[in-house]
Amino acid sequence: MSLFVPQFDETVIVREAEAEVVGRAPTTIRLLADSSVTGGALSTQRVTLSAGADGAKPHWHDDSAEMFFLLDGAADILSGDDVVTAGPGDLVVVPPGRPHAFAAVPGADADLLIVLTPGTERFEYFRHLRRVALGEATHESLLEVQDLYDNHFLKSAAWDARRH
Repeated sequence: MSLFVPQFDETVIVREAEAEVVGRAPTTIRLLADSSVTGGALSTQRVTLSAGADGAKPHWHDDSAEMFFLLDGAADILSGDDVVTAGPGDLVVVPPGRPHAFAAVPGADADLLIVLTPGTERFEYFRHLRRVALGEATHESLLEVQDLYDNHFLKSAAWDARRH
């Protein structure tokens, strides 16, 4: 196990009113702190999902663990072949290399704080997702940037069975 020591000198403070917002209901993402401002320690965003809305399709990260902390509501979270339902105050941490996904439970909203550590520059990935949603980029274009954002997509029978 290696020790990673982040390199930054100033306290990072992000006021809610100053956070960049990507998307709108049913999926709203508040970009809080990217890897560049935390010296590589973490990347974090807050994701708000309307009832039953998808958050992220099944994927994995080679280099980062991903933490999901449910602020409010209920969310289904895929980790490997298991799908757990998280409620307010629940924490789920998925290790690097493990397939995962998340979505609001049908009939319920979900408000999640999500942290990747160590961090990777991810804000541009979320902006890219917005361009896809607006029809300015294709879904296939996400496959071209998988390595850049360490976000690798896959199929998951367990997720498909739970979500369909």
